[in-house]
Amino acid sequence: MKILHVALPLALLALITPLSAAADCADPPAQGVIWIGCDKQGQDLRGLDLRGAILSRSDFRNADLRGARLSGADLTFADLRGARLENSRLDKARLLSADLRRATLNGAYLKGAALDRTRLQGAVLDDARLDDASLYQATLSSASLRNASLRNADLRQARLDGADLRAADLAGANLEWASLEETRLNKARLNKARLGGARLLSTDLRDADLSGAILVDAVLEETRLEGARLDKARWVDHRRCRGGSLGVCR
Repeated sequence: MKILHVALPLALLALITPLSAAADCADPPAQGVIWIGCDKQGQDLRGLDLRGAILSRSDFRNADLRGARLSGADLTFADLRGARLENSRLDKARLLSADLRRATLNGAYLKGAALDRTRLQGAVLDDARLDDASLYQATLSSASLRNASLRNADLRQARLDGADLRAADLAGANLEWASLEETRLNKARLNKARLGGARLLSTDLRDADLSGAILVDAVLEETRLEGARLDKARWVDHRRCRGGSLGVCR
């Protein structure tokens, strides 16, 4: 009986100990590592494999994560202000309500990532891949997304005021009720994009492709549309623009 009495607690200890160790902030970086609420400020994490890691509420301010593999990682409420994430892989990562202000994500791969309510003011995402990503109510004011790909991305109610999206690919993206005041979208691809109710005050859409886009109830004041393709677009007053409409819905 004594042997059984001792063996049971040891068996339980064997099960509990690995779980406790897995949540230790001192654990080395690895796939599936659990760093919840950890301080990783300014750390060099370049090229590391953190796929599927749980990194929620952790502090990565000014950390170097260039080329890191973060596919499927959970970065909910993480602080990534000023972090370097160039060419990192964040496909299907969860960055809900994360703080990425002034972070650099040039060339980052964020396909299918969840960035709802994420703060990206002043962030640099030039040439980044955000196809099928969810950015519902995200704040991207003054962010740079030149040549970025956001095909079929969800940007409903997002704030993109003053952002630079020149030559970005937003084909099929949902921008309903988004704020795009003074946003640069010249030469952007917005074919079949949904812009219903969007605020497009002083927005630069010169030479953009808006063919088949929906602009019903959008607010267009001092909007620049020179050279913009509007073939079969649904205009603010519900009219369907004729094929060949250029700069003006005819």
